[in-house]
Amino acid sequence: MSADRGPVLLRLARRAIECALGLEAAVTDEAAWLAEPGATFVTLRQDGALRGCIGSLEARRPLLQDVTSNAVASALRDPRFPPLTAEELPRTDVEVSLLSPVEPLSFSDEEDALRQLRPGVDGVVLVYRGHRGTFLPQVWSDLPDPRTFLRHLKRKAGLPEDFWSPEIRLARYTVQKWKEATPAREHIR
Repeated sequence: MSADRGPVLLRLARRAIECALGLEAAVTDEAAWLAEPGATFVTLRQDGALRGCIGSLEARRPLLQDVTSNAVASALRDPRFPPLTAEELPRTDVEVSLLSPVEPLSFSDEEDALRQLRPGVDGVVLVYRGHRGTFLPQVWSDLPDPRTFLRHLKRKAGLPEDFWSPEIRLARYTVQKWKEATPAREHIR
């Protein structure tokens, strides 16, 4: 996927949020590549702090629909935050991550799994029975140690940080990401 697609995805994400807040007309784009299946996460930040992040792990719908739906969900339905308001939008930065297919990891125990993680590269999915959590590769910047990263991921999935079971499944993916430069935010329209 070429880098010039990033500004299109960022514009579509921002316009979808504007539309959901009643500030902009419907979101459309005619680029043929937007009809291809794609999995995205849309992350919102205010002054560098997380303000919403929702996404898809698997490419099950056209990229246009995935990025716009995840943008609106990130703004209005992330359960960790109240819905974004129109007044907040000008100070909200948008980031779009396009995910590679998820690849299962094969490991013998937790130590083996930790050795296979690639800090700064891997997004990781953890699944154990009814528990599931994922961290995008960007989370490595806050949690650079694989052991700490995995402990926090377990907590996100609703498990104790020191929990381990042979039934835990891990998978990884990479992302291509684009984010708005705060001063240039108005120029991507």
